[in-house]
Amino acid sequence: MRESTGFVNSDRQPKLPSRPTQVNISEALSRRSAIRRLATLAGSPWIVAARAVGRDGAVAPSERIRMGAIGIGRRGRDVLRWFLQQPDVQVLAVCDVQEARRSAAKAMVDRHHGTSDCATYRDIRELLARPDLDAVVIALGDRWHALAAVWAMRAGKDVYCEKPSSMTVAEGRAVVETARRFARVYQTGTQRLSEPNHVLVYELARTGRLGRLHTVYAHITPGPTILDVRWAPPEPEPPPDQIDWDAWLGPAPWRPYNSSYVAGNWHGDADFHTGAIGEWGAHTIAQCLAAMEPVPPAPVTIEPAKGPSGNGTRLKFANGVTMILESAGHWRGSCGEWIEGDEGAAGAADGYAAADVSHPTLLRESRRCLAAYQERTGRALDHVRNFLDCVRSREPPVAHAKVMHRSMSLVHAANIAVRLQRPLVWDPSAERFADAPDANRYLARAARAPWLFG
Repeated sequence: MRESTGFVNSDRQPKLPSRPTQVNISEALSRRSAIRRLATLAGSPWIVAARAVGRDGAVAPSERIRMGAIGIGRRGRDVLRWFLQQPDVQVLAVCDVQEARRSAAKAMVDRHHGTSDCATYRDIRELLARPDLDAVVIALGDRWHALAAVWAMRAGKDVYCEKPSSMTVAEGRAVVETARRFARVYQTGTQRLSEPNHVLVYELARTGRLGRLHTVYAHITPGPTILDVRWAPPEPEPPPDQIDWDAWLGPAPWRPYNSSYVAGNWHGDADFHTGAIGEWGAHTIAQCLAAMEPVPPAPVTIEPAKGPSGNGTRLKFANGVTMILESAGHWRGSCGEWIEGDEGAAGAADGYAAADVSHPTLLRESRRCLAAYQERTGRALDHVRNFLDCVRSREPPVAHAKVMHRSMSLVHAANIAVRLQRPLVWDPSAERFADAPDANRYLARAARAPWLFG
C-alpha cells in the first residue's frame, strides 16, 4: 500500500546583434538606482501607483529584473501571471503575432504594475532589440521554442522557455551552445523539477533510500507520436496587424493559413508538435533522469512499442536501469514519474495531494531530505523563483540548457525509434544513432528563411 508524504504540489501557474555586450546583472541592478532617481525627477508624472515606485513593501523599480513576455496564449498568460507574482519582476513588453492576445496581456501587466506603459510587439525581433530587458519568458508553440531562445540569448537576454524546448536534437544543441557562448541563464519550463513532491522522489532515489534502481516509468500523453503533415483547407489570411501568419509559422515549413491552427489545433501535426512522447515526456523523462543521477553517458538502447502511440517504449541505460514510457498504469494524475529500486519505490504526479511511496518508513526523514536538498543546492522549491535567483547570481538553474537537451534528446530518439518501428542505439555523447543512417536523418530539419538559427 502506498503512503502519502503530506507535501502539497506547488500551484500551476503554471536583425539581432551577433554578440551582445556582457553585463553583470547584479551590478547593473544596483547601478540603476541613481540613474532612475534622476530620470524620475526629470520626467515622471506626479501621481504614480505606490507599487510602481517601490512603496508598500514592493521592490523599487531600480532593483527589479526587467522582463519581456513572448507568446501570450493560454499557457503564456499562466506563466506571465507566475512571473508577475514575484516582487522583483517588472514586465516592460509583451509580444505575440495575434493582436487580441497582445492587448489582453498589456492590460493584465498594466493593471498589475499600476501603470500604462507596457509596450506591445508583433515581431519578436523588435522586442529583443530593446537594450533595457534583462530576461524574457518564451511560451510560443513548440516549433518556435528553440529559435526564440537562441535569438534571445544572442541579444543578451536570459531565458525562461516553455517545453518541449526543441523540435530536433540539432535545435537542442543550438540552445546549449548559445547559452554557453553568450553566458546566458536558461531555464526550461519543466517545473516539476522544482516542486516539493517531485524533488522528494528524486532525493529518495539519489540518496539510496530506494536501494539500487532498476525501473523508472515516465508518463506520456495518450495518443500518437507518429504524426502526419496535414494541411487544413486554405482560408483568406487576416491582415498582419491582426494575425501575422508568416511569423506564426516561423521556422516551420510554409502552408496556407487556416484559423484552426492559431486556435490551437496544431497539436498532432509533425511540423508543429513532438507527439505523445514529447507532450508530457518533455517533463517526465527529465523527472526520471533527475531520480537516476548520475546518468551514465554511455549508449542507450531503445526498444519501441508497436504502433504509433509510443506507449510501452523501453529505454535501457548502461547502469542497468530501464525507463518505460507509459500512458497509464502508475499514476492517478498526469505528468508523473514512478521510480523503483530493490528496497522501495516512490512517485508523484499532478493531481496528487502528496507524493506516493511504497512503505511508510520512507517518510520518516522526508522534511529533512528536502531541507538537505535546499542546503546542498541553494535552490528555491519554485521554478520561476529559481530562475530569477539565478539571473541575479549567474548560477545555473535546475533545468538549465544541458538538462533540457539531455532529456529532449531522449524524447527525439524515442520518437524516431517509434517512427521507424525498430530498435535503435542512441549515443548521447556523439548525439547520433549507432549504425543507423536512416534514423540520423531525423536529427535535424531545415528552417525557413528568415527564421533561421544561423
